[in-house]
Amino acid sequence: MFKYFPHTDADLQAMFRKVGIKSLDDLYAEVPGQIRFRGEYQLPGEMSEMEVRQLFDKLGAENKQLTCFAGAGVYDHYTPSAIPQLLSRSEFLTSYTPYQAEISQGTLHYIFEYQSMMAELTGMDISNASMYDGSTATAEAVMMAVAAGKKQNKVLVSETIDPKVLAVVKTYAHFHGIKIEMIPAKDGVTDLSTLNSQLSTDVAGVLVQQPNFYGIVEDYGGFADACHNQKALFIMNSVAADLAVLKTPGEWGADIAVGDGQSLGIPMQWGGPYVGYMCCTEKLIRKMPGRIVGMTQDNRGQRAFVLTLQAREQHIRRQKATSNICSNQSLMALWATVYMSLMGKQGLKEAAELSYAGAHYLCDELVKTGKFTLAYNQPFFNEFVVRYSGDVDALQKRLTENGIFGGIKLDADKLMFAVTEKRTKEEVDNLVKMAAL
Repeated sequence: MFKYFPHTDADLQAMFRKVGIKSLDDLYAEVPGQIRFRGEYQLPGEMSEMEVRQLFDKLGAENKQLTCFAGAGVYDHYTPSAIPQLLSRSEFLTSYTPYQAEISQGTLHYIFEYQSMMAELTGMDISNASMYDGSTATAEAVMMAVAAGKKQNKVLVSETIDPKVLAVVKTYAHFHGIKIEMIPAKDGVTDLSTLNSQLSTDVAGVLVQQPNFYGIVEDYGGFADACHNQKALFIMNSVAADLAVLKTPGEWGADIAVGDGQSLGIPMQWGGPYVGYMCCTEKLIRKMPGRIVGMTQDNRGQRAFVLTLQAREQHIRRQKATSNICSNQSLMALWATVYMSLMGKQGLKEAAELSYAGAHYLCDELVKTGKFTLAYNQPFFNEFVVRYSGDVDALQKRLTENGIFGGIKLDADKLMFAVTEKRTKEEVDNLVKMAAL
């Protein structure tokens, strides 16, 4: 046994007898021997603090830093240096679910501010107190639509949604008996005429994405009316930062707005942690999963914050909870809150406009090389798909060798590029130069 385990041999033997085994190895008896690792872990011995720092510096140097022109749901936005400094404070790093409002006013306050900002950003009435990520938030919205529809258990999903999000939605749907039916796309956008023919009394909701997976800004005029005429909810998934300049889900008539908040200054950091957001109309508040923080007055008449409508929550009535997504991404919600506070409305707008301008400049310059054509003749925001006349794999290899993460391969001849406010004209021109070879 390892010396740092708190259990004695007698403790272990007592536990073994209780579960009917003789050794720890018996716990893994069903795992095939050929896939079990039986070697020694490559862990170094004890080190001083200085040696540990040197070790991690050496390991970090093995990472190849590339200039990122890829997106597909995760974007290389700038992070103001104040944010990681503020979030490193111990009261934030160690905070947990604020069950006791009396000692959690700080946490409850910033969650309330997060909700207020997200509700304004999406143009919706209500925001919850954050979710794991955009994919699970979207899946929760699908479940929410079915719960609100009661006898309706079908949800229509546009083919232009991110495949990663769709995979999570289908997983949730499978285990909750929800039917998922796809709305065909035409020229890279959702086909409204097909939607109208698919809508029926058993449809609980319709899910679309804005901008869609290909970066296209779709025209969702008429979608909300079509849904509401059949008593279905209209759900819109959006990249949070893009809503600083795009028409909001509220303006499109959406009932539920969801998506990922990673674009609000959260570093890409190899895939997480991120934060999902969910906002909705006021009439759906009791169907909404996750935390909701409300503002009230204490017995002295002073402003106070509390977890409200807790009867919806897993820790109150687990068997009737709206969802089992009990914890929230509070630290990442704080990250997004500080980011929006520092940037302000104008800063968010300028970052979005720079991203838009950079993407259109890159697209124009790639087309000028004669080797690229725009895949879809549709308006796009900061991400777009092009067809390449050469070998896509060879092109990406060349870009990588020159320090550029050159987009995402979608097909044998298709590449998707994304540009944020961090990308300079020099970096864009360098990509075009390498791509033109």
